[in-house]
Amino acid sequence: MAEVQTHTESGEMTQRFIEFVMMQAQHAAFALGQIPHPQTGKGEVHLEMAKVLIDQLVMIRSKTRGNLSNEEIGILNNAISSLQMGYVEATKAASSQDASGATTTSGEASEPGKPGEITAEEGTEEKKKFSKSYGA
Repeated sequence: MAEVQTHTESGEMTQRFIEFVMMQAQHAAFALGQIPHPQTGKGEVHLEMAKVLIDQLVMIRSKTRGNLSNEEIGILNNAISSLQMGYVEATKAASSQDASGATTTSGEASEPGKPGEITAEEGTEEKKKFSKSYGA
């Protein structure tokens, strides 16, 4: 038989849920480059990791629908919407940097000698364009 939670236990569970959501959101913000890396002091963008973390929060919202307090659903919705907007901005920034050849989609700096890239040192007269496809 299920036990009825007391108000204190319910309050603790609410606090733990909010902490969990905020931790996941913080990890996603880190992956979006919104939080600087502690060693380098620079934001590093990892779009695939950010997408996984955001998708997990969306899944939690879906799986807990009808079981959350107004406070819990409000925090979860705010976290998801702000992270989704950050993801769109990071994706746009990455694609504009890719077009200029500055960085790759994962936010790593382009390095000469990587497969599929042509450097100025190769001295070809024709400019060749290469594109990478990671599937749809």
